[in-house]
Amino acid sequence: MSYAQEFRAHWRPLLASSVGMALGLSLNHYVMSLFAPELLKEFGWTRVQFALVGAMSFIGIFLIPVAGRLTDRFGPRVAAAVGFTAVPLGYLAISMMNGSFGLFLGIVLFQSVLGTLTTTMVFSRVIVERYDKARGFALSLVISCAPMGGAIAVPFIGDIIADHGWRSAYQVLALVTALGGILTLVLMGEARNDAAKVRPPTHKLSRQEMAKLFTTPLFPLAIGGMLLVNIPQLLVSSQLVLLLADNGATGKVATGIVALYAAGVAVGRVLCGLALDRIAVQYVAIITLGLPAIGLAAMASSYDATWILGGAILLMALAQGAESDIGAYLISRKFALRNYSLIASFMTVALTLGSALGSVTLSYSLSRTDSYVSFLIFCAVATLAGAWLFYLTGRYPAQDDAGSLS
Repeated sequence: MSYAQEFRAHWRPLLASSVGMALGLSLNHYVMSLFAPELLKEFGWTRVQFALVGAMSFIGIFLIPVAGRLTDRFGPRVAAAVGFTAVPLGYLAISMMNGSFGLFLGIVLFQSVLGTLTTTMVFSRVIVERYDKARGFALSLVISCAPMGGAIAVPFIGDIIADHGWRSAYQVLALVTALGGILTLVLMGEARNDAAKVRPPTHKLSRQEMAKLFTTPLFPLAIGGMLLVNIPQLLVSSQLVLLLADNGATGKVATGIVALYAAGVAVGRVLCGLALDRIAVQYVAIITLGLPAIGLAAMASSYDATWILGGAILLMALAQGAESDIGAYLISRKFALRNYSLIASFMTVALTLGSALGSVTLSYSLSRTDSYVSFLIFCAVATLAGAWLFYLTGRYPAQDDAGSLS
């Protein structure tokens, strides 16, 4: 089957995965901040309390591998059905809250854990089961739907909050997510027979098989690489404007660079997906994930010309758009397909831990120096190390679907 034929043959699962990514748990990442002022105002919560919301996701990561293994055993369609039941119920439960902050955290934890079944861990498996020659580009299209969904939803939900209140907005989110889940499952169901042809039979992993899976050099290299390249994530998720101001860029210049970053993420995903279909994954990784080290070093230098700052941020953006594609593609090529979601779940854990490590390190660095310079240098070194670990995966053979090394 040719490159184009794969898209013609498997457009339904591609569309299903795209809708699932756009309207699943990732949507909450983009709209949560819109509700914060309203919740604090109505219930009298403090910003310090609300900051604990992030801790719920951190607690939930220890359960993510369980969700990954269940996805491998029962298939993406069953996993997505559970996830798309939990996410709307979570929104509805929040809309009916009486102000208990403990209850709110419990709902967020429930939604974070089961909602993981509406993320790349599930939907990237749908793609790798069907696409081979066009796998990289197909993965990039699906993963890009999460920020696209957020970009559309943010102004829409913001208007509802302003006109009808936060409770109504959460109820609309519940309805939209539920309808998106139904559409996702219908499209996946239509392609179910096709999936059965390409999905190897699953069974319980023995302790010996589990140990062999985790002790192959591929596993620590992939997990370590994902952790290290995500240490700088905090810089672009919450510190970007402050970082630019520290380098002398304020006002329209800073806004323009932030817009450049957003565009760079989208471009990075597309280019990375196309490259993965043509170049060995380890070469794409060392180039794409290593380039941000140049940008980080430039930000740490005394040079603060606008073109230097813009170029540095663009290099960081291209990697931010590529890391998820590289991780998902690497797993599909190097690990047995029957364990795909389990390995992907550990990639998610590594990503979260890397971001958390970056947050702690930045806080410590700022408390000591009140400057981003030392943290930027640390991130440059960590990024290079992470890219090198991904590159080293090319030295090891892939696992076959019997669990052994081919």
